[in-house]
Amino acid sequence: MKKNFIIILFIALTLSAPAFAKQQIPQKADHIEYINLEWWKKYNDEDLTNNLLKLYENNYDLKNAALKVKENEQAVKMQFANELPSLGLSGELYRNMRSSMQQFGSMQIPSYAQYNYYLPITLNYEIDIWGTNRLRTKSMKQRLEIIKQAERATYIALTSDFAADYFNLIRTDEFIKIQDELIKTQEEIVSKVSDKYNIGLCSINELLAEKRLLTTLQEEKNRHIKTRDTLINSLRVYLSESAGDITRNNYENLTLLKNLPQEYSTEIIENRPDYLQEEANIKRIGFDVRVAKREFLPKFILFGQIGLNAYHLDTLFNSASQMFNAGILPSIDLFAGGRKVALLRLRKFEYEEALNSYQKTILTGIKDMNTGLIAYKEALQNYDESLNRLKLQNQTYSLMQDKQNIGSASDLEVLYSKEAYLMVKKDEVSNKMNSLISTINLYKAAGGVDLYKINENI
Repeated sequence: MKKNFIIILFIALTLSAPAFAKQQIPQKADHIEYINLEWWKKYNDEDLTNNLLKLYENNYDLKNAALKVKENEQAVKMQFANELPSLGLSGELYRNMRSSMQQFGSMQIPSYAQYNYYLPITLNYEIDIWGTNRLRTKSMKQRLEIIKQAERATYIALTSDFAADYFNLIRTDEFIKIQDELIKTQEEIVSKVSDKYNIGLCSINELLAEKRLLTTLQEEKNRHIKTRDTLINSLRVYLSESAGDITRNNYENLTLLKNLPQEYSTEIIENRPDYLQEEANIKRIGFDVRVAKREFLPKFILFGQIGLNAYHLDTLFNSASQMFNAGILPSIDLFAGGRKVALLRLRKFEYEEALNSYQKTILTGIKDMNTGLIAYKEALQNYDESLNRLKLQNQTYSLMQDKQNIGSASDLEVLYSKEAYLMVKKDEVSNKMNSLISTINLYKAAGGVDLYKINENI
């Protein structure tokens, strides 16, 4: 009997000891599927996809988003632990020193001193009759779902913003290239006009006007260089790099995304992280409301102790020193100052607020999709118009060159025609890039879903 008791005590001590399991902390983001590389490959830009993979490996915001999910996973486990019994050891060793003042009737206890060895293992367990702790765990799981959707939203926002800045950088590169041609052409115009002025064929005002235009073009180039450098620095932050150039494609090699669906069902907003977050939030607060209602009900605590209690060390493991007690402790608050009523009302107000946010999120999602569609259609139309205008201007430039070859047009007229062509070329570049970026904004509004397949998922 003594041996069996010691074995039971040892097993209980083993179960109550904390397990220090080594947790693997993620050193990088761990949801590459959130990047949706299959969608970005449709742009046929290997540099873009490689940069996005580098962003996935190095970006600190993605790492922190992954850590927040891990943190909340542990919070769920902590809450789940409340559904389980708690077992603990709280031993005591002390020396009693009693005076002779203790008396029982005519019998007086003399002064004495003795040790007390007390080794109890205590069990506490709240019997979850009403399912309160289970509801709290469900609430924490919904909170975890909110954090997971926040992580997914971080992926969508970062990859979309990176891609937009990436294409803007290519746009700026092309602008600088065109601007160099414009400046070179304007310098030739200034030289030609200066020759005309020197021989008295034009006024000083014409020469000054051309020189002013040259300085304007140079200032515009400086602005483009500033924009390029700013974008490079911004992209370095995305990639968690402090130096180095950004590998990027050439403007001529960019591919437009065409034939995207022009109409979508409003159900596509169900792909958006903010919609899923609000949906999880409603469920979470719904569980909290039910918990607040159950606070009015009585609680039942199962408690018990098993252990050893002796006054002498050599008798610690004797059968007489073995102790055991158990029982159920019911409890209910008869008066709490209105705290529970206030808590219930608070949760109900939060639930109504969550419903309003949910409805607003639906409207915001529809608005973002409609705005994205309008911008995409306009960008495509503008690009088509700028292409036609560029073709017409190119024809005008070619005709002027032909006239120059037969002596019907001057060098200056050809330069003016070339300058006009380059101005229209800038519009064509801008509209093409706007079209690409509009598809990114539409992708972001749809919740990071492949736009070509989105109607298949409804």
